[in-house]
Amino acid sequence: MYAIVEIAGQQFKVAKDQRVYVNRLAGKEGDSISFDKVLLTADGDSITVGAPAIEGALVGAKINRHLKGDKVIVFKKKRRKGYRTKNGHRQALTEILIEGIDLKGGSKSTSAKKEEPKKETKKEESSNDLSQNTVAELREMAKDKGVDGYSSMKKAELIAALS
Repeated sequence: MYAIVEIAGQQFKVAKDQRVYVNRLAGKEGDSISFDKVLLTADGDSITVGAPAIEGALVGAKINRHLKGDKVIVFKKKRRKGYRTKNGHRQALTEILIEGIDLKGGSKSTSAKKEEPKKETKKEESSNDLSQNTVAELREMAKDKGVDGYSSMKKAELIAALS
């Protein structure tokens, strides 16, 4: 079982007993924390997708330690100008251990695709007010009806020709 959870503004794919390095979190080493912004959970073939988050779902974690990441060098240079500057930093990180994924609510979705609304048929479009359509749609209708010179007509002319 795994979950996609948002921690400190970033999304992570986490599973039970996994160690994750995230941006520095408030809290002391050994504290237990929980994240409620669970975006997706999957357990075998069953997938639960949130909109945007799953209500009632929690990911429990424990802060193992606070540490600094690897050194990152930032070097800037402009050629032939004598400009060179070298800076660097070490990112402040927190190592967390995922203790468990609780899924209490949410709607289950077996397929990731959403149903698209049905498009109106051409008969229904002609019954609607023609001014609601775009110029491209009106030109397509004029082409289907066999109107000459539809490609250079403006919207008002297309509506008059189709009426």
